[in-house]
Formats: sequence, structure tokens, C-alpha cells
Amino acid sequence: MKIGFHTDAFNSAYWSFDRCLDWAQQNGLHYVECGLIDGVSWMHGLGYQPHVALYEDPVLLRRKLDKYEVQFSQVDAAFPLSGEDGPLRGVPYVMKAIAWAAQVGCPCVDTTDGLHRPDGLSDAEAMTLMKRSYQQIMRVAEAHRVIVNIEPHGYFTTNPAAMEQMLGFRDCPFLRMNMDTGNTFIAGRDPVGFLRRFRARVSHVHIKDVSPSLAAVSRGAQTGIAVSHCALGEGVNAKNIRKCLALLRDHGYEGVLSIECEGQGGPLIEKSLAWLRGTLDELSIPCE
Repeated sequence: MKIGFHTDAFNSAYWSFDRCLDWAQQNGLHYVECGLIDGVSWMHGLGYQPHVALYEDPVLLRRKLDKYEVQFSQVDAAFPLSGEDGPLRGVPYVMKAIAWAAQVGCPCVDTTDGLHRPDGLSDAEAMTLMKRSYQQIMRVAEAHRVIVNIEPHGYFTTNPAAMEQMLGFRDCPFLRMNMDTGNTFIAGRDPVGFLRRFRARVSHVHIKDVSPSLAAVSRGAQTGIAVSHCALGEGVNAKNIRKCLALLRDHGYEGVLSIECEGQGGPLIEKSLAWLRGTLDELSIPCE
């Protein structure tokens, strides 16, 4: 398996994307995931956001990544597609992200639904809306041969029955799932059971623990968390993560494990990285 990280670990530190690349190189990581900005953001322009804007030339950016010996495992275009704004805002954003990802050499684009039940829509209406949206998106994904992942993060996607329905929106090898150990747990699901059900469709994995205090307040009440303020191995989800890693190993998964946690400018995510490397070694899982 391969170890990577999501640059949102450095949101609170106000790092630039370039600084994240430098951190990756210093810690021997070769895979990175970041969010995509569609337009101009003053915070990003000033160098205070660790994400990438779609106006940045993908070929020139790929050359920069090569210098750091880093490549994208996935780019995050997770505008919620389940609400009324999904077709208007989300679909063009995701389609633009797919074409950009193909140019930069990134294999996957992450998508999801909203955290809550959509206002003004029944579940059936929202699902029909998302089906149409994903069918449009997948035509572009197939043309560019880029995988579109659905991440369990919201009202529908953390429900296994709804996730199965969404993965069936289009019979296509490019529509797959980004497993998230933290979101499935905080939604009140069993991450191991969730992964077991969909392991054949997983192409990318977010590794995220959950602090005891957050679990006590939010488990079953929320469907997703942006990042965990808890190092891997120090939360109540650590045993589940270990079991998920063993399940991925036994299924022959060789993709990226993308660490998602609050970085605290480095120390917390470095602790997470050490735990993940140690756990993979204990489970006899080769990693890079």
C-alpha cells in the first residue's frame, strides 16, 4: 500500500500547497491529496491555503510535483451533489476538476453528498437528482479515464443501502468509492462492516481516527468530519482502522491510504504517520 495525506491537515496552520510538498518530501511521502478551488480566493492567493486553484496550469504543476518526487493520489471536488445547488454548482465544478486531473496526472476525483437531508426534496427526489448529476459527470470521467470516487460523508453516502444505489448510478469501472474510516464511524456505522460491503469498489482510502470527546458528543448525530483533532492510534476508532487495514490487505488493496487529521503545523500528523507506518509493519503490509 501507499501512504499519502490530505493537505487540509494544514488548513489551521495557513500553509501554502508548496509548503505541504516540502513537508511531504521531508517525511518521505510521495502521495498527496488536496482540495480544488474553482476561481480566485484571496487567502489562497496570499499563500495561506494548502490547496490548488483550477486556474493553475496542470502541466507546470506536475513538473513542480516531480521535483519533490510527489504525485497526486486524488483531488477533492466534494461539493455536495444532493441539494438543489448540486446540478447548478457541483456538476460543472466536478467536470472541470476531472479534465484538470487528467492533465495533471491525477487518477481520482473525490465527490460526495451533503451532510444533511436536502431541504425541500424527498429522499427519492434527491436520489434522482444525484443520479442525473453523476450520469453527466461520468461521461466526462470515462472520456478522460479518471476515477470518480464517492466518499461516505453525508446523509446518503454514510447509509450503506444508499451508497450501494449511488455506486449503481452508472455501470462503469470509473465510478468507485473513497472509504473514510472516520466518517463512517462518526455516522454511527461500523467502519469494518462498511468497508467489507464495498471493498471491491474501493480505489482510495481516508484514514481518520476520532477523539473520545468528539465521539461522545457527535457519534450518530453527524455524518462526517472535515479532519480529526486526534492523532491516528489515539482515538476510539483505532481498533477499527487496524481491522480495516487487515481487510484491505486480505483483499489485495495496493492503493493509497490518505491520512486525514489536524496537523498542528506538523507534530500531530507526524505522530499519525508514525503510528500508521508501525501498524502496517505489524500487519505485514508493505508500504511506500
